[in-house]
Amino acid sequence: MLLYILELVGIAVFAASGALVGVTKRLDIFGVCVVGVFTALGGGIVRDVLLGIQPPTSLGSWPNLGTSFGMSLLVFFLHSTVGRLRREILVLDALGMGLFASTGAVIALDHGASPLASCLIGGTAAIGGGILRDVLVNEVPLLLQRDFYAVPALLGSALVVVVSEWGLGTDVALVVGTVFASALRVLALWRNWGLPGPRVLE
Repeated sequence: MLLYILELVGIAVFAASGALVGVTKRLDIFGVCVVGVFTALGGGIVRDVLLGIQPPTSLGSWPNLGTSFGMSLLVFFLHSTVGRLRREILVLDALGMGLFASTGAVIALDHGASPLASCLIGGTAAIGGGILRDVLVNEVPLLLQRDFYAVPALLGSALVVVVSEWGLGTDVALVVGTVFASALRVLALWRNWGLPGPRVLE
């Protein structure tokens, strides 16, 4: 039940951040909803494809689709209010990233994936929706820029695997991984951390 609730929360948060990007790009209502839904469900779809889950859980679950679509519509009609909450949206996006990294790793472990594969699948689930969002709006994905996003996702999913291997239980692993990944992302936003880029050649 905790896994299911956390995944719905992550879907709602990612849908809001994706739809807000669609609004800033001045897309119509259909475009905003498409960007919001793909941002919310993209990571889960990629996760399920990697695990061989057919059809992907997100596409066959009305709560998942309904949550992402409803949140996208809410942002479209209330974007003036939501737009003033950009800082809060970034924090919620960090929470969504942590949630997807943790739940992705747990689901991978439950389906018999190795610890290393579970770490990578959890990280991919966390960043997959954001990559699809950026591609849809013709932006260079944040993953390829100097943005401290993928590293917290990978570290959070790795922590979930370690805690699970220690036998502390799935719920503990979910909470620890989510809190760690989300807190690290928020700290990076606050301190303006980024990965080093190449030196500019004269």
